[in-house]
Amino acid sequence: MEQRELLSLLLPSELVERFDLVHIEQMHDGYHLFLDQKNLPPESVKDHKLESKGFLDDAILRDFPLRGKASFLHLRRRKWYDHNTGSTVYSSWESVAEGTRLTTQFAAFLKGTHR
Repeated sequence: MEQRELLSLLLPSELVERFDLVHIEQMHDGYHLFLDQKNLPPESVKDHKLESKGFLDDAILRDFPLRGKASFLHLRRRKWYDHNTGSTVYSSWESVAEGTRLTTQFAAFLKGTHR
């Protein structure tokens, strides 16, 4: 089984498609998965001349537990310089449930268990 297939069992499909796993650390509070966004510019500005300018600070999200321990996703999103407009652009942020630091799937699961 290759890494992408394994990740598809552990992470939401959106993250597997848009992020690369950099490394995993087991810490006292659970597993920490560090992911960097692939260099795929946002669809909304695909006709613009874009240049990758590194990453934003990582966002830490809670996801489903792994092997009975908490899991934390450290996501670093890319930023691009748009040469057409002179502004910085970012990808949309659909992986996070609104008003939380949880993946959308994990938040939906927790909401369903507390009804």
